[in-house]
Amino acid sequence: MGKIQMFVKSIYAGFMIGIGGIVYLSLENKIIGALMFSFGLLTIVTQEFCLYTGKIGFVKTISELGDMAIIVVGNYIGSFAAAILAKGAHMGISSTELAEKKLGNDLGNVFLLSVFCGVMMYLAIDNFKKSGNIVFIIAPVMIFILSGFEHSVANMFYFHLAGAYGGKAFCYLLVMVVGNGIGAKVFGLKPESSKG
Repeated sequence: MGKIQMFVKSIYAGFMIGIGGIVYLSLENKIIGALMFSFGLLTIVTQEFCLYTGKIGFVKTISELGDMAIIVVGNYIGSFAAAILAKGAHMGISSTELAEKKLGNDLGNVFLLSVFCGVMMYLAIDNFKKSGNIVFIIAPVMIFILSGFEHSVANMFYFHLAGAYGGKAFCYLLVMVVGNGIGAKVFGLKPESSKG
């Protein structure tokens, strides 16, 4: 895949996570909201868009690691576009309280919650690739949302929607990106099971 194509697919992925965030914030029932959020990842996987948290666990080379920077930037732009359009449509949703809660948490806690989310995202993609069963995408998404694990791209959307910019928000997102990556890579390095 070329760099430009990767970048465009990264923007689409960020936008789809934004769609997931919109539906999550629109529903009072958080269990249903978490379930509906999973549509974003289902679309990303079936359309082969490039989501950082879905790709980082499968990186094997230094050049692929460099591609992750392109994907993160694209995800950031896509999530920004979703937030701007949601604001423009006057949808009556707000992520201000959610963003403040996340930014009020200790950075060490944020890192650990991000690692947990990275594990969930790696398992979602890996299990789906091996089984083709969408339950393996839906369940980890619901788990990370309902458990309060930190998904860097989802939080890009929430921070954009809340207008939470500046050094603190950037620092927290950076910690989340690193934590998601570590969680995914730890499980991505597991030995493959032998069959037969």
